[in-house]
Amino acid sequence: MTDVIRLLTRAQKLLRAATDDAMRPHGVRIGQNLVLEVLWQDDGLTPGELAARMGVTTPTVVNTAARMEAAGLLDRRPDPRDGRLVRLYLTPSARAARAPISDARRRIADHALATLTPTELRHLTSALEKIVKQMDAGT
Repeated sequence: MTDVIRLLTRAQKLLRAATDDAMRPHGVRIGQNLVLEVLWQDDGLTPGELAARMGVTTPTVVNTAARMEAAGLLDRRPDPRDGRLVRLYLTPSARAARAPISDARRRIADHALATLTPTELRHLTSALEKIVKQMDAGT
């Protein structure tokens, strides 16, 4: 069983490094691409809404959003109906990065999964979904 954990960890580190290298030329750091993906679909979410969609905590989104705002990727604006809330909006540079980032992520996925058969890919996806569900449920 420890071989599985070791292999998952190694695969995650390699994928993370490749993704970070691919995002860097666009001014995006690892993890920020996941925030962008959600906002590309539905711009103007609150940090809490974004956190719920991503399955992370609100403080994680708040910290990431602050870094992304400093990098010129997001604007934080008060909610027009409830001044206590802040909404996150993509900047033009974040919108412009959509196609190149999507292409880079597709190339990484194609490379990583190139040797898997369709059946192996279905089994891997199913197994990873079960692992995520189990770990989300706690120990």
